[in-house]
Amino acid sequence: MLAAARIHAQADTLTVLDQAIGDGDHGINLERGFAAVSAAIRAGPPTGDDVETASERLRQAGRTLISTVGGASGPLYGTGLLRAAAAIGSGGPGTSAGALFVLGLEAAVEGIAALGRSTTGEKTMLDALAPAAEAGRAALESGQDVVGVARAAAGAAELGAERTIPMVATKGRASYLGERSVGHQDPGATSAALLVRALSDSMAV
Repeated sequence: MLAAARIHAQADTLTVLDQAIGDGDHGINLERGFAAVSAAIRAGPPTGDDVETASERLRQAGRTLISTVGGASGPLYGTGLLRAAAAIGSGGPGTSAGALFVLGLEAAVEGIAALGRSTTGEKTMLDALAPAAEAGRAALESGQDVVGVARAAAGAAELGAERTIPMVATKGRASYLGERSVGHQDPGATSAALLVRALSDSMAV
């Protein structure tokens, strides 16, 4: 599972970012969670590549993250994946892969925003995920296929994560620092960008 491999490779970086403005355990927690997701998927029955399979794997990943990842990131990412699974599963026959990608990402953003009672500009994972959804939607409407849609989303997510550096955190543990959170890239936005890029790269294989 590419997402688990990317999180494993960047776990130390995520932890260092979180040590600056959070609890210092973001990388550790996500590495454990995605290792559990990878193990659960490998242990499951063989499946195909249809929409139902994709929806079920997202649902399984979401439930696993909620049950294994401590702090806020487990419930937030888990909820996002569960919402994405539901959106993809209800996409309807004939819905293109690019459209399903966008529907899933938009649903994830809505779920995370609702659970965290947050929006963009507050130095959170939404500052990567919301621009990703917007860029994916724009690419889809311009006629790009799923690979182009996913690449657009990944690029926007990475730029969104970088743009958290000058922000003042107003949500989560980082908000306790106030102005001292300025100058640090948000670890949640960084992990979100890593995950969107992993998803994009998997689409291109």
